[in-house]
Amino acid sequence: MNASQDMIFELGTEELPPVALKKLSSALEKEFLAGLKSAGLTHGKATSYAAPRRLALLVENLATRQPDRNLEKRGPAVQAAFDAEGNPSKAAEGFARSCGTRVDQLSRLKTDKGEWLAYRIEEKGRAAAELLPEIAETALARLPIPKRMRWGRSEAQFVRPVHWLLFVHGEQTIPCTLLDAPSGSMSYGHRFHHPDAININIPSEYADKLVDEGKVIAHFGTRRENIRSQVEKVAETLGGRADIDDALLDEVTALNEWPVAITGSFEKRFLEVPAEALILTMKKNQKYFPLFDSDGRLMNHFITIANIDSPRPEVIAEGNERVIRPRLADAMFFWEQDGKQKLENHIESLKSVVFQKDLGSMFDKTRRVAALSRWIAEQTGADQSLAERAAMLSRCDLMTNMVGEFADMQGIMGRYQALRDGEPEAVAVALEEFYLPRYSGDRLPTTPTGITLAVAEKTDTLMGIFGIGMKPTGDKDPFALRRAALGLLRILREHSLTVSLDELLEQAEAALGAQIKEADARDQVKHFLMDRLKVLLADEGIGSQLFEAVAAVNPTTVPDLEARIQAVRSFQKLVEAESLAAANKRIRNILKKSNDSIPQEVDTALLREPAEKELFRTLQSLEQKVSPLVSQGEYTQALKTLSELREPVDRFFDDVMVNVDDPSLRVNRLALLQNLAGLFLQVADISLLQ
Repeated sequence: MNASQDMIFELGTEELPPVALKKLSSALEKEFLAGLKSAGLTHGKATSYAAPRRLALLVENLATRQPDRNLEKRGPAVQAAFDAEGNPSKAAEGFARSCGTRVDQLSRLKTDKGEWLAYRIEEKGRAAAELLPEIAETALARLPIPKRMRWGRSEAQFVRPVHWLLFVHGEQTIPCTLLDAPSGSMSYGHRFHHPDAININIPSEYADKLVDEGKVIAHFGTRRENIRSQVEKVAETLGGRADIDDALLDEVTALNEWPVAITGSFEKRFLEVPAEALILTMKKNQKYFPLFDSDGRLMNHFITIANIDSPRPEVIAEGNERVIRPRLADAMFFWEQDGKQKLENHIESLKSVVFQKDLGSMFDKTRRVAALSRWIAEQTGADQSLAERAAMLSRCDLMTNMVGEFADMQGIMGRYQALRDGEPEAVAVALEEFYLPRYSGDRLPTTPTGITLAVAEKTDTLMGIFGIGMKPTGDKDPFALRRAALGLLRILREHSLTVSLDELLEQAEAALGAQIKEADARDQVKHFLMDRLKVLLADEGIGSQLFEAVAAVNPTTVPDLEARIQAVRSFQKLVEAESLAAANKRIRNILKKSNDSIPQEVDTALLREPAEKELFRTLQSLEQKVSPLVSQGEYTQALKTLSELREPVDRFFDDVMVNVDDPSLRVNRLALLQNLAGLFLQVADISLLQ
């Protein structure tokens, strides 16, 4: 027998949940290989297979048995193992009995800490055939299955009923029963094309045999690319381009073992409905791939994937067309019905929809967001009347039939309906941008009105929910405040909005009025936002010390904070940086420990030592240069200028005693240091860089 052989493991089931298939397959490979490693069974390449009715794993060159191992048990110290006459103690005899031997058969182990009794034995490696059943059973038990099911009279539990178990190592079937399925060397092909058993004599032939005999493409990635290729070719023949997004492609791949692309079409009149609604119906409900023409317009064709190679594909196409037609007719009905009212007609009905019981209705929230939008527009130069109008209409599409049927159309329907109502295009676009970004990495609003509305909405939500004491805890975040915070920060950052964060929160708090129950709600929201920003910047290589050094001086806007961060980053590269950071830390500690009342101004008449006089003159000179730079936001140049302080600061600490007995000299020197620290604090607290 060879030292290693290929192994194939396949669990055959009823159709597995399509959205979970990839995750189950990855977990099976991970847990199975972890079990092999733990058992000391070496192997070569591992390949996962996942199809609707099977999870499988091929492991090449898997060792046929564990290697032999030399084990060593350490017993009591020799000093405690024998008495003065050399007779074994009870500890030595007990250790020998536990090892199944006599004291005189034990060896000795010398270490830096002394000499010990030891027992050495060679443990023979177990055959892989003995170990693999337990490894497989453990791997299956650890799969991420939220709710397992039973079937028939079986007590076994799995995500779906299990029908067969293929478990072969080399030419040997691994004898076992898992999930009430006895192992064998048989797999099964396509449910319709080849429902009979397929004998897998050689593990490496598994995938090819299933394709050639069973009409099953078992490898997920291969099947996925097969579908993509078919869809692209068929789309090309129709003169279009298919919308192949990854999530839909994965789901369709998980639904089919032998995919065949089939085209279908629908009446052109349905194209009068907003394309997004039709696309949602095709992709979400029917798992179809929509087609677009060369101008990016939706075509009245779609591509579906059949799990069978039918001699009459036109019958399958007709069936799919028959299924989708009522759905498209519903969408058209909703679109036509919604057109009988304007968006503004729904404003009053928002009073009957509760946003949150302590924060009022959707109407109440709409009015707050409108007021806040007007204020933000004033700060940023956006059109105030457009911002307010967009805010008042922002939730009206929630009351439409279209959004009632297709929840994902919120915002999108608002844009279409606003244009149909004759609203300004800026208002219409803002109604869709209002929701952006919807998720991490999503696009941001780009129009002034859309940006204004999105900032107002997220700020009001954060301030309101924190204000009633419902901040996120652990993994509980029912109002998606983390997402709102990250979206708000991304908008402020990436659009460089010079809106004061403190004033923004103050305006939102004022609009909420008596609904705010938490006295420090504004501080809580500010802290929450800073924590999120800290994480965002950490992903971009900004360390926590650098962030805290800038945050300590409370920059008014997010762009200002980032500008200061970049300035401090540049400062850290200067040779003077480390010494000045250490000096500032020393100054902070001195000032913190002092109980003296420190004056704002330095009394030049009390400057005695040459080093303190030199430091004062340098401070006076640099202040005249630095203050204008800071006021202009030239933080990098300001800190570079302040680096000239290194030598006079070093001399001051070498030559001057600060905490002298004379109180007038002491407080004057403290004032000098306070002025020095104040110059740096115009940009950041560099003492925190230490």
